[in-house]
Amino acid sequence: MTLSTDTHNNSFALRAKILHFTDQPDVHQRTGYEYFADGVLVVENGLIKQVGSAEELVKNGFDLAVCEHFPEHLIMPGFIDSHIHYPQTNVIASYGEQLMDWLNQYTFPAELQYSDKDFALKAAEQFIQLMLENGTTTAMVYTTVFAQSTEAFFEVAQKYGLRMIAGKVMMDRNAPDGLLDTVETARQDSQNLIDKWHGKDRLSYALTPRFAPTSTPEQLAMVGELYQANPSVYMQTHLSENIQEMEFIKQLFPEAKDYLDVYDEYDLLGQRSVFGHGIHLSDDEINRLAETDSQIAFCPTSNLFLGSGLLDLARLEDAGVTVSVATDIGGGTSFSLLRTLAEAYKILQLQGQSLHPLKALYMATLGNAKALQLDDKIGNFTQGKEADFSLINLSPTQIQKSRQQQASKLDETLFALMMLGDEHNIERTYSMGKMVYSCHSCASQE
Repeated sequence: MTLSTDTHNNSFALRAKILHFTDQPDVHQRTGYEYFADGVLVVENGLIKQVGSAEELVKNGFDLAVCEHFPEHLIMPGFIDSHIHYPQTNVIASYGEQLMDWLNQYTFPAELQYSDKDFALKAAEQFIQLMLENGTTTAMVYTTVFAQSTEAFFEVAQKYGLRMIAGKVMMDRNAPDGLLDTVETARQDSQNLIDKWHGKDRLSYALTPRFAPTSTPEQLAMVGELYQANPSVYMQTHLSENIQEMEFIKQLFPEAKDYLDVYDEYDLLGQRSVFGHGIHLSDDEINRLAETDSQIAFCPTSNLFLGSGLLDLARLEDAGVTVSVATDIGGGTSFSLLRTLAEAYKILQLQGQSLHPLKALYMATLGNAKALQLDDKIGNFTQGKEADFSLINLSPTQIQKSRQQQASKLDETLFALMMLGDEHNIERTYSMGKMVYSCHSCASQE
């Protein structure tokens, strides 16, 4: 694996199959996306200069000889992950618990180590490398209660020139003593981090109360005050993931009519608010999410691994709620958005719903960019957007090669990629036109 931190301007062109989305795809009308079976992507100084079919570019005087050519590969925009925990990398696949016990037994002890800035820097480097080797170029990230862990994450993300959103976790109760902050320390740390990092280079800040059980009403009120005082920041937390968690909410907030009402009371809803999970929601909660343009991050592998439940995507979308897709490492079991989409497909199959591969890949790219209010910068290959993308090997394993040889239509090619793909498919990852990941074991260039 090779990672590059080169920041010089660059111009180049790649020739391959190319897929990107211009809107939410209509799989019946075949609109909302562009696919070039033989396409060219031209990057100049970190931005998209041009995308189109090789044939059309040649007609307009383009010299294909300048391209690196990968005729059997697919180029797509970088994947976007809307809910992920960087300190949970090494608790992935920890056996045998549902949410509340899993947090106490595995996650909280792991997060205590992040009080050490050097440890946090090494962990952030590992975490970002894992994302890049899975083709993920943007994420909305939970750090830990320690401000220095957030500093570490932003420093590493800045080094690689990545577009990232992150925030210091806030918890002032129901967690180990070493992981607790206070209303005032959380306020000061968060504001300092906003002032230093929000809007710097490609970085944004997210106010991050872990979830209502670990914040007092006073802390949640403070988060709402910060949210109103800093209107361009994001807010991320968890909602209705687990039945035991929801019973705990009733004990802690007996005056609230439901779980979402706890956050609503403290002005934490809005179009920049991302609530992880949202599995067990009432009709009133769904309607309120839609009214406030608040959104749900769908975390399939985590929901299955922790036994949390099956998200009813159609119910949310029919009500007008925006739903993004996320890995939720380390409750989630893979950094790969491809594997995440495969599990999303299965969750929906169990409920009589279908997830078309075009819609799924839209969700992981332009859909998530729209959800995070970033579609003016990333998510597709519109001219002038930031050149974040991956070169995808469609046949890195014997079973994928065999399956792809049988695919005669685009939908079949994409569905096989979605169901069988993972980090082995990602040959290169680019951020702002810089190659930040390269798989040296992939002998694929033609």
